[in-house]
Amino acid sequence: MNQKRSILLVEDNPDDEELTLRALNRNLIANDVVVAHDGEEALDFIFGRGAWAGRDPSDLPALILLDLNLPVLDGLGVLRQIRADERTRRAPVVILTSSSEQRDLVRSYDLGANSYVRKPVEFEEFVEAVRQLGVYWLVLNELPVPVTA
Repeated sequence: MNQKRSILLVEDNPDDEELTLRALNRNLIANDVVVAHDGEEALDFIFGRGAWAGRDPSDLPALILLDLNLPVLDGLGVLRQIRADERTRRAPVVILTSSSEQRDLVRSYDLGANSYVRKPVEFEEFVEAVRQLGVYWLVLNELPVPVTA
């Protein structure tokens, strides 16, 4: 079950990070949330390296909420690496971004994003969007059981 697995929030903007965490909390989403502030930090968490060395990389997040505009390595670069690795290619990745650029949306889906959500400007709309994401990805959606070697 996905209920106990973490959510990885990849977000460099402190205000958007706080809003997302508040929205998750307000919606009583009980999963632990790990926050990565750039693309490399996100990949370190996912693959259990760097500051996350020793973390079991087979314990994938239940959901990865990925911003596109990140320092060090952008969201599309993160998505590309997640999808290129056999261990992580099926991990659910939702692009959560303020970008309204059609090319960002197309590239995200071309690289294997599961969903693309524009961050609503109004907090209550954002809370509702996060609630719907949580219900779908953490409750309704079924993931395949990871293959172990």
